Amino acid sequence: MQNKKYDFIIVGAGLYGAVCAYELKRKGYRCLVLEKRNHIGGNIYTEEIEGIHVHKYGAHIFHTHDKKIWEYINQFAEFNNYINQPVARYKNECYNLPFNMNTFTKLWSDVFTPEEAMAKIDAEKKNAFKEEPENLEEQAINLVGKTIYEKLVKGYTQKQWGKLCTELPPFIIKRLPVRFTFDNNYFNDRYQGIPIGGYTQIIEKMLNGIDVKLNYDFLKNREELVNLGTTLIYTGPIDEYYEYCYGALEYRSVRFETEVLDKKNYQGNAVINYTEFEIPYTRIIEHKHFEFDTESPKTVISKEYSSTWKVGDDPYYPINDERNNKLYLQYLALAEKEKNVIFGGRLGQYKYYDMDDVIASALSLIEKF
Repeated sequence: MQNKKYDFIIVGAGLYGAVCAYELKRKGYRCLVLEKRNHIGGNIYTEEIEGIHVHKYGAHIFHTHDKKIWEYINQFAEFNNYINQPVARYKNECYNLPFNMNTFTKLWSDVFTPEEAMAKIDAEKKNAFKEEPENLEEQAINLVGKTIYEKLVKGYTQKQWGKLCTELPPFIIKRLPVRFTFDNNYFNDRYQGIPIGGYTQIIEKMLNGIDVKLNYDFLKNREELVNLGTTLIYTGPIDEYYEYCYGALEYRSVRFETEVLDKKNYQGNAVINYTEFEIPYTRIIEHKHFEFDTESPKTVISKEYSSTWKVGDDPYYPINDERNNKLYLQYLALAEKEKNVIFGGRLGQYKYYDMDDVIASALSLIEKF
């Protein structure tokens, strides 16, 4: 490996790194992709279990309003017409998400029309309104009233963040989308679907013909790579790259318990959220429903648990509060002084990205070369 010269070393074989490698190869550049895990694909990696494509790191539904991004990703796989319609379970009650007329008519037996739903919610908001909400609970009740908050927001949010809603700052919930139509489509984006055959094939096609090294920790081997490539594209955590010299940025992490069940259909939907705090997991994913599989004799489910992150764990969701955003700016100042190092993706830029945002960001970067 020491004798081979690359134009770009790309750290991370997730979607951002793969798009960069694919586009750079098209421009004639030589790339080496390094991946710490034992597989490509990052968090969109899917693996086949019992003939079912399992989203190993949680549900990923591709959605975008950008036609160009939709056409771009469709180069690599055929997408089905899956529409994300999650269900929320609170104790022995089930409700449609996002909050819409199906939700409201189930919550209140005397609500049938949008006007009646608006009146009910407005009355609850007015009864408990706080001019200056001091915590997430007060902010959420200001937005949707007490009934929706208690049944569909409170427990789920506390599990997600590992704190009581009265201990969380109000800015975490800036808005809660409320629809006064009978529409269970979670996303408003024009284009939506799941790749038939899973996401891993997309990354495989992007990285076809490109040197990839798995089980390789760049940060432990960076000295041997100094003379190997001209430019580095780094998609790992920016604070880890700088050895946490200003302290660690914070994340929430997620863990999954996946099991094969000897039955055709476990819950009848791909995603069911459990909003009751006493249920330890936040949701159950039944993977076969992403691809409308009604034939497989077995099913695979994953229980998803939100957890506190510590250095060494897989980081999932950046905690973009005031403290962490200020800390990130310190690392960004270091990054901006680098001549041949580019930080990209969710971890490199400490920013939550949907998949279409990841692709758009990577394409924007490569256009500069």
